[in-house]
This record gives sequence, structure tokens and C-alpha cells, in this order.
Amino acid sequence: MTQAILQFGTGRFLQAHVDLMVSEALARGEALGGITVVQSTESTQSATRREAMTRPGGFPVRLRGLVQGRPIDTSVQVTSIKETLHARTQWPLVLEHFEHAEVVVSNTADAGFQLDAWDDEFLSDDPDWVPSSFPAKLLVLLRRRWSRRPDAPLTLMPTELVSRNGDTLCGIVRALARRWGLVPSFDAYLRQRCVWVNSLVDRIVSEPIAPVGAIAEPYALWAVERRAHMSVPCAHPSIELTTDLQRHERLKLFFLNLGHTCLADRWLRHPWPPVATVREAMEHPEFRADLEAAWEEVLAVFDRLGQGDQAREYLGVVKERFANPFLHHALSDIAQNHERKKERRIRPLLELAACLNCLSSSSRLAGIVESATPSPER
Repeated sequence: MTQAILQFGTGRFLQAHVDLMVSEALARGEALGGITVVQSTESTQSATRREAMTRPGGFPVRLRGLVQGRPIDTSVQVTSIKETLHARTQWPLVLEHFEHAEVVVSNTADAGFQLDAWDDEFLSDDPDWVPSSFPAKLLVLLRRRWSRRPDAPLTLMPTELVSRNGDTLCGIVRALARRWGLVPSFDAYLRQRCVWVNSLVDRIVSEPIAPVGAIAEPYALWAVERRAHMSVPCAHPSIELTTDLQRHERLKLFFLNLGHTCLADRWLRHPWPPVATVREAMEHPEFRADLEAAWEEVLAVFDRLGQGDQAREYLGVVKERFANPFLHHALSDIAQNHERKKERRIRPLLELAACLNCLSSSSRLAGIVESATPSPER
């Protein structure tokens, strides 16, 4: 039996976010159906995880953190995954499940949208051919579905942390279809019968549970941009349908992500005191003061945008999330690729502040971006 939801990715984020939400909604009768998970990589760790996903009773997601100042530590069993497949060894079944799915969800990590050089230039007529990259796999699956069910609508909901991820993935797939020389009527199908949905996911999933499961914070948001004719996997309190996705993106980028990078920057520049985690940084007066000053610069921008009340409400939630007593979020992990993160998380805020004429001449954030980052011994 094919499931309504087809998911590409086996990682702990999907387990604690999409899979958990659908599981809770199924119990209320508010989901489209169960989930079939497709493993696209050759990782033995992913294979072990995939094989454990459908065991009787499901798998655990442990929610640990603060909610309105109260500690929460509870475990939930996720039972939404009904079947798992491996793309390379079970491709005919993947084709069949894709043909009948209503919603396709993905989270294929940072490089998930990148094309393989061979996929970029080659289209095989071999029905058993499995492309390497996720966009190329998706194109082959869409072509097969178009040939069998050209009028059946399909919603595609990537959750990768890429701005306007639905539009971006659509653009990659359509460009590849043109390079492969596929007919214009297929391009019309991609534009008219496929609904490519932009969304933003927000939840810190800190640790895996072996062989399958995850530890995550209680807070969760799946902001989904409204699109005509789209299907949503389920109804859930953490899913927000919106016509202003950019507002959610800015809040997360400029308070949560920027805040992490500011803490990592201070940690890199000042090895002492020996602070190791986000929680410890929030408890240290010097780290906390630097971060609060940076957030004040961000609030000035949101005040100028007329969104100060929303920003302060979100910032209050972020502060509680950063103070999570159960979360071991290492500053050394956050500091990876620090220069790139500064450019992605802080520079856009400075550019927006300059456009709004509220950039301080003594901006702490500008100092972080403009200074080279040392790599102190630890």
C-alpha cells in the first residue's frame, strides 16, 4: 500500500519535526496519511536508521527544554512511518510510491540541491537508472509520474535551509529538464500541476538516539507559504500557513542564527573564560552582555520595519531556547564555517539597517563582520 506522504531523508531533524508532527496528527485523524521514507545515500548509518524506523511501536523523540520557564522532559513515540525504501536497490518501488503520493517532503542536508556532474549532462532511457543527486532523482520521478498521471496534482515541500526552498528546487529541476531536452509540455506540467511550496523550519534537534530517534527542544515551527491548490501533510499547532514567509525568515535569521554566530565569534576571539555551550554563554555576564547588545541593534531594525512587537515576542522565545538546561549546543560546532556564517547571517542585517538608515556608527555587528576571525587554541 502506498502512503500519501513520500519523504526523502532519514535524518534526525525530519524524525523530530515532520515525522513527529504527522504522527501526532494521525492520532487525531488530521493527517493525509502515513509516510514512506526514501534513503538516497549509501551511508550504512542511514541504512541502520532506516531499517529501525518501522519497528513495532515506532521510535522515540525526547523533548527537553523550557516552556514559559518550566522544564519539560518527555518522550513521544513516532509511528507515522509505515514503509522505508532504498533508492538505489528499490528504485521500481520508489517510482511506484512517487506516482501515487500526494505530498513529497525532503531534507537532504546542505548539499542536497547540488547536481552531480554526470546527472547534469546525461539522461538515460534505462528504466532502472538511478541518478546520483536529489534534483536529478526528482526529475526522473516527475517525468515518470507525468507519463502515467499527467493531471494528478502533486505538492512538493522541501524543508532544506535554503531561502525560498520550493522556488529554488523548482528552478533547478526545470533547468535540468531543459538541459536534458525534455519537451515543453513537461515543463508546463512542472509549472501547472506541481505545487512547489516555500517553507521555513525551526527546531533545534541536538542529538540522535540509536538506532533511530532524536532529542529535541519543545519549540517547533513549520512556517508554510500559502500556494493555490497545495496539500499540507497534516494539521498541527506548530504548522503556520502564511502569506509573509519573509517575516519568519528574518526573525529566525537575525535573532536565533545571528545570536549563535555572535556567541561563536566571542568564543573564538576570547578563549577565556572557558565557556563551551550556548547555555553556559547565556549564564556568563560578559557573553550575555555582548549578545544582548547585538540583539538591540537587530531590534532597532525591526522597530523601523514596524515589527518591533513581533520581534520582541520572538526574541523572548529565543532567549528561553538558548537557556535550555538540557541542550548541549557546543560553541565549537556553531563556530564551524564561521566566516561564511557571518556573511550569511549578519551582513544582510547590516545592509537592511543601512537601507532603513538605522545603522549605528559604533555597530558591534559591523565590527564582527569586518574583522578577521582568529582560531585560538583550546
